Amino acid sequence: MTETAERALAYHERKFNCSQSVLAAFAPQLGLPEATALKLASPFGGGVARQGEICGALTGALLALGLARGADSPAGKDATYRMGQEFLRRFRERHPAVTCRALLGASIRTPEEWQAARQSGVFESVCPAVIRTAAEITAAMMEE
Repeated sequence: MTETAERALAYHERKFNCSQSVLAAFAPQLGLPEATALKLASPFGGGVARQGEICGALTGALLALGLARGADSPAGKDATYRMGQEFLRRFRERHPAVTCRALLGASIRTPEEWQAARQSGVFESVCPAVIRTAAEITAAMMEE
């Protein structure tokens, strides 16, 4: 496991959401203040505002990759999209889906659904592996 993946898991253990955990783990090497990373990624937890859409660990990873290698002009959009597509391809090699709902095997849109998922322990049984994968792929892609 990479050092960055360990940091991401430590954030998650401190109850930060998956997106915050991944982005904050990369903040030091990106020159991003921790508080800024945590605030920036905060709405993306639970598959974007607990809607079960794209997994927060993936959004945190894509934010980190964007900060590291993203486009700052329209001319760079295609290269940035290819980078994101490559990240998603690698993620799908290790996990069956990219949405929070599919990865958890549960809907979390309503307070009742979220509470049921929480009580089932799915956040502790699924999310750490997803966070680890997202952080490891991101680290590898930043080194390439």
